[in-house]
Amino acid sequence: VKQAGRYKECKRTSGISTTDLVGRMLLLTKTHHVDSQNTLPPEKYAEVKDGSTDSTTRSPFTGVSQFLSTSRKISQFSSGKEPSGRIVYVDGAFDLFHIGHLSFLEEAKKHGDYLIVGLHSDMTVNKYKGSNHPIMSIHERTLSLLACRYVDEVVLDAPYVVSSEVMKHFKIDMVACGPDEDVDLSSADNAQGSADPYGYPKSVQKFVCIDTHECMSTTKIIERILANRIRFMERNKRKEKKE
Repeated sequence: VKQAGRYKECKRTSGISTTDLVGRMLLLTKTHHVDSQNTLPPEKYAEVKDGSTDSTTRSPFTGVSQFLSTSRKISQFSSGKEPSGRIVYVDGAFDLFHIGHLSFLEEAKKHGDYLIVGLHSDMTVNKYKGSNHPIMSIHERTLSLLACRYVDEVVLDAPYVVSSEVMKHFKIDMVACGPDEDVDLSSADNAQGSADPYGYPKSVQKFVCIDTHECMSTTKIIERILANRIRFMERNKRKEKKE
């Protein structure tokens, strides 16, 4: 293939590693969260730290380097497109970006010309999903979204409630959401204590719920990893030495 001139190698984004992501799921750490503290007890921290002996490791939990966000790195993923036409807004965690997210964003884009994604902070996501969610930090989730062809702009640390102020600020014509099996939008015990974060756009008939009938979810991915915990832990140990 190389001799025929049909081979091209694309460099990976430094600090983004599937080994690290799997490790976060298995070890239930929160050190990747922005402005959060590790929840493991000191004795567990020491145990995990001592278990990684490779001199090139940088994370005491997963043994690989961590992603550091820079304006240049984010701009490389940005489309550079200016807002125009009918503006659609969606929000959420978009953790472990998968086919379910992709299908939803594709359908959401069909409702307008410019798609803005409001990305919830690590703290907000953790409040409504619990455990050590999100598995990916807000910076990592941002790059995943910007790499999607249907996304034109990402709002970091977006407000949980889509208020009239948010819609006026971004000149939003339509707000879209998808069914989330992990979040009860009717509960008063959600992230911001609001019974319905989409109350305002619904009241002005600028809301649409999109169901792509895609069965894949972040929860299902995590369940698969945990179901094969031993096998993945052995895999991670082998890959630590390579990374």
